[in-house]
Amino acid sequence: MTGVDWIVVVGGVALIGFINWYFLLAPRTTAKAEVQGGVQAVPVLVDGGYQPSDIRVTAGTPVRLLFNRRDTSSCSEEVVLPEFGMKRFLPANRTTLVEFVPTKAGTFEFTCGMGMLRGRITVTSPEGR
Repeated sequence: MTGVDWIVVVGGVALIGFINWYFLLAPRTTAKAEVQGGVQAVPVLVDGGYQPSDIRVTAGTPVRLLFNRRDTSSCSEEVVLPEFGMKRFLPANRTTLVEFVPTKAGTFEFTCGMGMLRGRITVTSPEGR
């Protein structure tokens, strides 16, 4: 192998490592839902990922996620919440409302339609467990 071949191989391995870190291990931003009028509301910016990507809510109280999609890539045009049986189209440069009532405590993932962008919803019991 020539020197150029080695540069290409090393560059490719570094790029693969960065992509895996970005999509799987990058630091998460966390937000605790604010209760407004008996509803837990959280604005979520969609721009190369979800911000916040870790959302804390309480079981038994309605949740209102406001997805504001600024990213125009096709990957971000859908959000899927499998545990809650929901899938929503997110038009670019608009805010889309997603509402549900979590009934049990646990950690539940949400993703883009392709599964590359990821976030999670941590539901605690009303007693804080």
